[in-house]
Amino acid sequence: MKKRLSIILFSLLLPTLQAHANITPLPLPENKGQPVGQLLLHTVQEGDTLASLARYYGVSPILLLASNPDQDLFLLKPGQEVTIPNQLLLPRADTKGIVVNIAELRLYYYPEDGSEVYVFPIGIGRVGRSTPEMKTTISQMRKNPTWTPTANTHKENKKMGLPPLPAVVPAGPDNPLGEYAMRLAYGSGEYLIHGTNDPLDVGLRSSAGCIRMYPEHVEWLFEQVDKGVQVQIVNQALKVSTDEYGQVFIESHEPLTPEGAADNSELDMSDLAPLFEQGADRALIEQIIGGHQGTPQMVGQFP
Repeated sequence: MKKRLSIILFSLLLPTLQAHANITPLPLPENKGQPVGQLLLHTVQEGDTLASLARYYGVSPILLLASNPDQDLFLLKPGQEVTIPNQLLLPRADTKGIVVNIAELRLYYYPEDGSEVYVFPIGIGRVGRSTPEMKTTISQMRKNPTWTPTANTHKENKKMGLPPLPAVVPAGPDNPLGEYAMRLAYGSGEYLIHGTNDPLDVGLRSSAGCIRMYPEHVEWLFEQVDKGVQVQIVNQALKVSTDEYGQVFIESHEPLTPEGAADNSELDMSDLAPLFEQGADRALIEQIIGGHQGTPQMVGQFP
């Protein structure tokens, strides 16, 4: 029994996208292993931009570019159709609390009822200041946080020839943490999930290691969680899933490397060995993996 990955034609009647999208959960499938969500097809309206599409639909601009390899998303034209990658495979992690997959620039929040998941785009650590993998909890919740730049941040700032930073940046429009911050109990507490005063940084490798979210997303998440909620950060550029009918799906993202360049040797290929043993189409799988389009693809059905 095969299930086709569906594409919904989605056209907006408004002349331009509104700044914020509704925050909508994705139902978890009863048939575990199947993709979550649906691909959308957006018809470009006058005034649409890559940044506005990314923010409205809650996806990383990098993922939008990867899912539309044959299109120029920097010069959108009215009537152009853009695939919105709102279909995905869940990361291999506990389906509870917060899960961050840095390889796909997404944060997952699983409410306690266990029937749905919320998915948000994020900014992560830039090259040289990577966001580490971890399993921890939220240790502190701060509204209107102050920001204390680290010694490394002061050093980097000076090296770049920028004006000196203050010892403490107060809450307000110049604070890069935005209006909400959740401190993680990992290490010395130097990592946060927080908002931003520059939404264009969301969906990119842009931070000093923290997780950045759009202001409207972090405000919503802040109201859902509390101290002690589990946070798991993983780095899974290749996701493989098998449903109850034996259908196998693969989702490939460009792997993160310390230098910032793509390197397929960084991918965890261990889940693929059983597929090849059962006669899976190696050429098809290698094509999907190398394409890094970031959307689930069915590669076969095996008993």
